[in-house]
Order: sequence, then structure tokens, then C-alpha cells
Amino acid sequence: MAENSRIGSKIVTVRESLGLSASELAERSGCELAMIEQLEAGELAPSLAPLIKITRALGMRLGTLLDDDTEVGPVITRRDEAERVSRVKSLETSSDAGVLDFFSLAAGKTARHMEPFLIDVAPSAAQDHTLSSHEGEEFIYVLSGAVEVEYGKQTHVVEAGDSIYYDSIVPHEVRAAGESTARILAVVYAPV
Repeated sequence: MAENSRIGSKIVTVRESLGLSASELAERSGCELAMIEQLEAGELAPSLAPLIKITRALGMRLGTLLDDDTEVGPVITRRDEAERVSRVKSLETSSDAGVLDFFSLAAGKTARHMEPFLIDVAPSAAQDHTLSSHEGEEFIYVLSGAVEVEYGKQTHVVEAGDSIYYDSIVPHEVRAAGESTARILAVVYAPV
């Protein structure tokens, strides 16, 4: 919950510095006002697609919202040192695709254009899936287990050692394939 509050506080700070109301941010980002208010209050676990829309509407990088530190030079993240930056229900707030735990691999790097994460993708019993869509590109490399990537009207099973690279503007969802948690390396590019 502290992570949700920190992200919510950053959204409020930037939004207010731009002189925007929560309803104006909702309109600019294409997100529902209730979701903006819940994110800002720290009552809702943030998810990737709405956060990308919000950061674009605020004119900031996604990493600025997720990171605390700033580093000018290269950032090295040693094994087992990746910081958990958020727990996301899925890539869309309304989805039941399972819980995704994000671990940032570049938390201290400023002015970056890519967001590299280790993500643990937990299985879900949900049958209905809500696809997300946002500007940018995503690269996923499966480290262990397997994931299903629903991309447009197709579903691809991507197993350990496999990778997939796609345009994020096409509706998509990443979820665990089967009953085991999968671990993936994901690199997300979202233009500002």
C-alpha cells in the first residue's frame, strides 16, 4: 500500500504543478475519473496501461513515476537487488489476468526511454480477459515458466528461452500459461 501511496502522491504533485484537476487529467489520459482518484489516494494498485496514459497526459516518463532515485551514469542492478516497484493486478486495472510483480532493473537511471523489468506473472482462474492498448513497444523474454500473450485476435504461448516483441498499440494481455508463476524480462518503450 505504501508503494501505491507514493505513486499516487507523485501523480497529484505533477498534476497540481500543471494546474490540472483530477477530472482534466482523466479527460486528457482517457482514464476514468474514479480510477484517477483511487490511484491518487493510494487505494488502487497501479497497472501499466493506465499509468502510461497518465504519464503521457502529464508529459512525464513512466520511470519518473515509478522511481525514487536519479543517476546520470550507467546503472548496474546486481542479481537479487532488483527493487520491487509495484504490484499490478494486470496490465489493465479492470482485468483478472492475475497479479504481476514488477522489479525495476533501472530504477536509478534518469532520462531513459525504456523501462526494463523483471516480472513475476502469477496464474489466474479468470476466463474473461480485458486487453490493454497504449503507444509504444514491448519486448518480453521468458526466463522461467510460460506466458500466454494475447495479441489482437491471436494468442501466443511463449516458453522459457523464447521471446516476443510487439507494438503495444495493438490490444494485448500477458498472463501465466498454466498453473505456475512465470518470470519474464520485459522492456517497455512508451514515447513521451
